[in-house]
Amino acid sequence: MIIPIILMGFYVSSCGVNDLNRLESPDKSLVLDIELDNGILSYSLKKDSKNIFDKSVLGLKTDKFDFFDNLIIKDTQFSSSNSKWTQVWGEQKVVEDNYNQLSVYLENSVTSLDMIVHFKLFDDGLGFRYQIENQPEIESFNILDEMTEFNFSEDSPSWWIPAYAYRRYEFLYANTLISEISRDKFSELVENLSGDRLGPEAVQTPFTTQRKDGITIAIHEANLTEYSSMTLKSTGTKYLECDLIPWSDGVKVRTKAPFKSPWRTIIVGNNPSEIAMSTMTLNLNEPNKIEDVSWINPGKYIGLWWEMIGTNQSSWGSGQHHGAKTKRVKEYIDFGSKYGFDGVLVEGWNLGWDEDWCCTGDGEKFEFSTPHPEFNDKEIAKYAAEKGIRIVGHHETGTQIRNYESQLEEAFAYCQRMGIRVVKTGYVNDGSKNIKRVDQNGDLHMEWHHGQYMVEHFRRVLETAAKYEVSIVVHEPIKDTGLRRTFPNMISREGARGQEFNGFMPIDAHNKPNHTTILPFTRLLSSPMDYTPGIFNLKDYRYNSQSDRTINKNHHIPSTISKELALYVIIYAPVQMAADLPSNYEGHPAFQFILDVPTDWEETIVLNGEIGKYITTVRKDINSDDWFLGSITNEDSRVLNINLSFLEDGEEYNGTIYKDVQNGGWLNSPEEIEIETLLFTNKDSHEIILPEGGGQAIRFTKK
Repeated sequence: MIIPIILMGFYVSSCGVNDLNRLESPDKSLVLDIELDNGILSYSLKKDSKNIFDKSVLGLKTDKFDFFDNLIIKDTQFSSSNSKWTQVWGEQKVVEDNYNQLSVYLENSVTSLDMIVHFKLFDDGLGFRYQIENQPEIESFNILDEMTEFNFSEDSPSWWIPAYAYRRYEFLYANTLISEISRDKFSELVENLSGDRLGPEAVQTPFTTQRKDGITIAIHEANLTEYSSMTLKSTGTKYLECDLIPWSDGVKVRTKAPFKSPWRTIIVGNNPSEIAMSTMTLNLNEPNKIEDVSWINPGKYIGLWWEMIGTNQSSWGSGQHHGAKTKRVKEYIDFGSKYGFDGVLVEGWNLGWDEDWCCTGDGEKFEFSTPHPEFNDKEIAKYAAEKGIRIVGHHETGTQIRNYESQLEEAFAYCQRMGIRVVKTGYVNDGSKNIKRVDQNGDLHMEWHHGQYMVEHFRRVLETAAKYEVSIVVHEPIKDTGLRRTFPNMISREGARGQEFNGFMPIDAHNKPNHTTILPFTRLLSSPMDYTPGIFNLKDYRYNSQSDRTINKNHHIPSTISKELALYVIIYAPVQMAADLPSNYEGHPAFQFILDVPTDWEETIVLNGEIGKYITTVRKDINSDDWFLGSITNEDSRVLNINLSFLEDGEEYNGTIYKDVQNGGWLNSPEEIEIETLLFTNKDSHEIILPEGGGQAIRFTKK
């Protein structure tokens, strides 16, 4: 639903070289300058009169024409818009869409071809995109390079993960100056990038940096459609360049007129907390295209997953330890029904797991509508329906794209027949340039996970799922760029190092306690994340093997139970998993918070935060007056004083507090938790004591 408030526009014409056009954000805190100098277009950006981006070049180069030099400005058009729209689900119910826009109409003086560059300036940042309309000389063409620059005015500390690397987005973050970005630096600080080094020195987006004055900036993109994913190429300076993941033949994008690029986005805030609340990416996407959204439901689920990837007691494939047996699945359904969960995830339910399917795109081909002989799909569907539980399906593809696409229609039709409304998809493939594509001549090509081929594949899956009223949770995905607004059945995705790395990685290689204090200011700027929190057994949880049921002491999750609870508020997802085994929840007093915490919110406020150090977030339940708070820290203990002014004035609230024990932390007593209830009003403050790697979760309920 769109709620119009103000809509006005006016048109200004200008022409000639060295034209300077200026655009201000609605609150006038951001100022954009557009300049044409010697036929080359550029932009610069200020925040509160401070230069944050020096003059940065814009343009495209194709195999048939260029829009880079020899440009003249034919016209400019200014307009403004202020409206609100309501999310199907989200971090907040109503989103304000308030911006000023400048459209620059360009002509190449040599070819006489035209291009438009649109700039939208919001209070929380800048978005710009390229547009080429139908012209007699332009039909299909290949983009060879996008010349977009991001020339920071200050060489600031930044948080980044490498592009052109073997494990997609699943890395811990490096923290260096912008000028220090390189794979060698990443290998030195974080993880050795072994194997062939293909592609340039580049980083994935969202890419975040914080200046000395506190101003925090994140570069990403919005509405990535029929295009290649953008990375940022390092130049060894404070300047970064747009770098598009290429096809196997070196072409960046295959397209035709009329053409619109994704929006290039620059989120800007006075501090990290402000950028974590930005809605600009969503606003730069098209409105919801699904008319009936009644089947898209937020909720919580449990499932057969941690006992394979975490505790190492079950297998996906056939054999004595196969997890997805009918009897075992029913036990999960019983537990879920008893405690009011919405769904049960079942992995290993289908055929295709018994060969070496991981992690090269080879192996047995998965079947997506044929159950394993030990999984009675019809019996399970009936049993789940009787218990009020929806089965969460699972489509691991092993990146065998042709195999999956050949079964898409039947796979999602099967889901619809079986009452499966949510499917978790997977694309495990740890090669750098390892996605097999066979062209119309039968020739094999190897593509990147983030190139146009895969961008279009993920969109095809999403739209097919919507056709059969199925929502998607994508693992090993293409990054989100706000498409969840247009297709709200795109409910969550992985796209970062999640809890699974704490499950199967030994203690010296698992996620670090600071990892979840970085994600809200980097990865989570793009979309919800299926992090899978809620592990209560944090130390003696993993068997040496499925046959050797002795505990492997080389595994220890860098968290506490209180922190695991806080992550349900910190890391947003409209479908959240209670990831641990049911036996670890049964009878545990802290389990109540998981049962209580919602997954759809009316309002979200990030109260404080420093990247890689700590964050405190509060969210208001969309269906009640309850507020929920999550606060976490890195390896350091700290004390945070929280102002409770977000609570309703004149009301008293019972605050149920889940906190770490005194002298606790992720190394000391991580599984011990204290629960107390205190009375609060919005005039109060609350002291949060966080031990090393710890957290605190609170539910505020009106008296």
